[in-house]
Amino acid sequence: MERGPVVGAGLGAGTRVRALLGCLVKVLLWVASALLYFGSEQAARLLGSPCLRRLYHAWLAAVVIFGPLLQFHVNSRTIFASHGNFFNIKFVNSAWGWTCTFLGGFVLLVVFLATRRVAVTARHLSRLVVGAAVWRGAGRAFLLIEDLTGSCFEPLPQGLLLHELPDRRSCLAAGHQWRGYTVSSHTFLLTFCCLLMAEEAAVFAKYLAHGLPAGAPLRLVFLLNVLLLGLWNFLLLCTVIYFHQYTHKVVGAAVGTFAWYLTYGSWYHQPWSPGIPGHGLFPRSRSIRKNN
Repeated sequence: MERGPVVGAGLGAGTRVRALLGCLVKVLLWVASALLYFGSEQAARLLGSPCLRRLYHAWLAAVVIFGPLLQFHVNSRTIFASHGNFFNIKFVNSAWGWTCTFLGGFVLLVVFLATRRVAVTARHLSRLVVGAAVWRGAGRAFLLIEDLTGSCFEPLPQGLLLHELPDRRSCLAAGHQWRGYTVSSHTFLLTFCCLLMAEEAAVFAKYLAHGLPAGAPLRLVFLLNVLLLGLWNFLLLCTVIYFHQYTHKVVGAAVGTFAWYLTYGSWYHQPWSPGIPGHGLFPRSRSIRKNN
């Protein structure tokens, strides 16, 4: 007879605990949502600034040109100095795949939510197809340069013995080493991805300014792209500090910048191209420019 009040008190305590946990979850969700909206707004404003984008090009050039000087001031035994480190294997070697996955999702959402037109969305996504072709073409060109400038060597305890084998395939088949001028494909790819992502993500500031749908999923995808862009900058700095010869890195970055200029800086401004990021998404801004 005396257990009823005790059980009732226990149930009341359990209800209060569940209510408290529910309130805590709501507060955490509200904080997360506020941080998501604030972070996406500030990142969009930063990447959407034309002045800062021009400074970003200067930043990348400074990283590649002067970054190797940091090798005299950093620990050579750090994990990032190893070719087999986690970031080098999982991210740098697959940088284009990561970029296409994250950036493709962002472009898809932004263009389709702004236009609701599949054809326009496909046209904007075709810039990633062009980027993939640039990456594959550059990789083949770098291998061709190495083949044309290389020679076959046999490693010996006393040093290297030069062989007269005519090409890389026969040299490697004989168990020797082929050494030629090796343009840094990692520096090329990271530079190209950085410039490409900065250009594509810059459109989000104008997207928000036009009051287009910008829910939590789109903002989260945008911030993931911003984080990936930051990671590419960091890994580019690690690459120029720890790996490759100086001229190989500079040439790789120069080719990446030139590839960006040929596409985003030149061809995409033509009517028979995939178009620049944001093209055709904001008709009101286009009409304002015409009236002016």
